[in-house]
Amino acid sequence: MVRMTKKPSTGARDLKVRVKTARKRSLSSTLWLERQLNDPYVARAKREGMRSRAAFKLMEIDDKAHFLKKGARVVDLGAAPGGWSQVAMKRVGPQGKVIGIDLLDIEPIVGVDFRVFDFLDPDAPDVLKEMLGGPADVVLSDMAANATGHRKTDHIKIVALVEAAAEFAKEVLAPGGAFLAKVIQGGTEGTLLASLKKDFAKVVHIKPPASRADSAELYLLATGFRGEK
Repeated sequence: MVRMTKKPSTGARDLKVRVKTARKRSLSSTLWLERQLNDPYVARAKREGMRSRAAFKLMEIDDKAHFLKKGARVVDLGAAPGGWSQVAMKRVGPQGKVIGIDLLDIEPIVGVDFRVFDFLDPDAPDVLKEMLGGPADVVLSDMAANATGHRKTDHIKIVALVEAAAEFAKEVLAPGGAFLAKVIQGGTEGTLLASLKKDFAKVVHIKPPASRADSAELYLLATGFRGEK
């Protein structure tokens, strides 16, 4: 059970929720829960029927870059719980196509073709290509590796996921397509950036407002895919 307390009033309106540490809950879990309860994006996601606060990160990035166009074909890697797929489907409209893949299942989303599958499985690219039925206009990756607590190991796992997603994007994107992936601040390998800059007209790092200020996550956006040489 979550036990909540309010801070003593200072005369101003103070609605911040404090969560007491329960016997079976660690301090880190308590702090995470407190942050969730006080996060305006979490509250907004509930109000607007979005699957996760991450949906607003994609909205904010696309509001600036405008790559989710009407009729576009989108691949969502690491789609669970479905927030990015929801946003993509709304923006590309019924003339577009959105497919998703994740190790975890999601509640169905109208218009989204989803499959429970490991993206690192050697068969994953072929499964996704079959689901697409043609080239993609956008490849999204909000995938995150399970943390081990060992910084160097976690960094290697994250980089490996981004590199695999980038290689897949280059296989399926139509000329002019876009690739968006979550990375860690200071952790994008030089070789990956060099490769993307060779294959895309523009490559930038973005930290949308919905990304927590104390989080090390960044998003790598590559647009204007040049296609096969």
